[in-house]
Amino acid sequence: MAPVNQPKDKKRERACQQWPEETKSAGKRKRDYGEKGNEKQEKKLFVRKTSKPSGKIGCSGGGFVMRNKRVLSSQLERQCSIVHYVYQKMLGGSIQAQLRKRLELAFLRSLSSYCLFRRASPFDRRVTCLEWHPTHPSTLAVGSKGGDIILWDCEVLAKTCFIRGKGPGDSLGDIKFSPFEAEKLYVASGDGTLSLQDLEGRAVQVISRALDCGHEHHNVCCWYCSVDVSASCRAVVTGDNVGNVVLLSTSGEEVWKLKLHKKKVTNVEFNSQCEWMFATASVDQTVKIWDLRNMKNKANFLHLLPHEKPVNAAYFSPTHGAKLLSTDQHNEIRVYSSSDWTKPQHLIPHPHRQFQHLTPIKATWHPRYELIVVGRYPDPKFPGYTLNELRTVDVFDGNTGEMVCQIYDPNASGIISLNKFNPMGDTLASGMGFNILIWNQEEIAAKKHEHLLKAMT
Repeated sequence: MAPVNQPKDKKRERACQQWPEETKSAGKRKRDYGEKGNEKQEKKLFVRKTSKPSGKIGCSGGGFVMRNKRVLSSQLERQCSIVHYVYQKMLGGSIQAQLRKRLELAFLRSLSSYCLFRRASPFDRRVTCLEWHPTHPSTLAVGSKGGDIILWDCEVLAKTCFIRGKGPGDSLGDIKFSPFEAEKLYVASGDGTLSLQDLEGRAVQVISRALDCGHEHHNVCCWYCSVDVSASCRAVVTGDNVGNVVLLSTSGEEVWKLKLHKKKVTNVEFNSQCEWMFATASVDQTVKIWDLRNMKNKANFLHLLPHEKPVNAAYFSPTHGAKLLSTDQHNEIRVYSSSDWTKPQHLIPHPHRQFQHLTPIKATWHPRYELIVVGRYPDPKFPGYTLNELRTVDVFDGNTGEMVCQIYDPNASGIISLNKFNPMGDTLASGMGFNILIWNQEEIAAKKHEHLLKAMT
């Protein structure tokens, strides 16, 4: 008998009668999955070894990246395909945050292939500061304890600019590129000057100088330790070793000088998303947030963030400026949120203790994602310490405080004090003792090595 076309409402009725059974079976599968997920599991790190490309230089063969498999797998389960986001956009939904998170997860997966791309040791004293060029993503400036500065394009063979410092006593505390003149660099120096250094060899412009102390064996008791520049305010802010903070115009005219801390100011930074806000960190165990429009004295802060130990740095999140990342001199990283500045959103235990001949370890933000990167200095007294623990570069999720990745190379086994991603967010620069390290994805690094080898022949 030939099939008879049924009315649409009867078809729908018959389909609806089948749904409960399908829903039950689907629900049962979900419960089985959930029961497995509720079993007590240890937090495991997934270790991926990176192989050395044949005939390539500088990409270490024994390096590896450790990823927190539990964190990544739970995040990957929740993600949807790009079609899902396009459909949500068609319905008028906001998908920016979801897309950003998806891109962040993709970036975290790419970290599993990071290896040591290049290494340079141009100084006779340790690296003290580094800064990527804002418009040339492969070029960075690095300063040393002897006052030397190198401008290095890490993707070009032997393309460097080296400026010799004054030696002992000329330690560079901080450097920042000028937002208006790409070839100039603001330099906070141990010789008591804040200068605008011309990288093309022209005369140095000293825009602020500490007072001469008049002592017999030295003439500088006060020096600048940190600096930042605001393009929108056309202002430069700097802090010194006795607690003073100075605001100047970009041309060097002093606006005010106030003693905002009891001790050395280790870091100053403008909020890139809020031009009138800036933060200061100090070894007096505090971080303070200020309103540039209402500066009177050290008690006139917007928010006081007390710490248990001296503080090495405090940085606003570059993506939205609503979070603040601080690093103390012992074993704690903090993340504060603008929703409540009075208490940290996350307290992250992390070994990075300080001693005299080590460049202070500073945690920094990734420029595009809510990720934190910091060097590890294993401490036998730190909870969870293991014998022969590696000196890795650790990556944390800034939203949860959980570690998501560790990067290591046996050819760079020293204490890595400084870590900073370039503005594109795909290349990592590190300072390890006398050495400058550049990390990149293994596949990209291999192609760049081929290009460098061709340039050598």
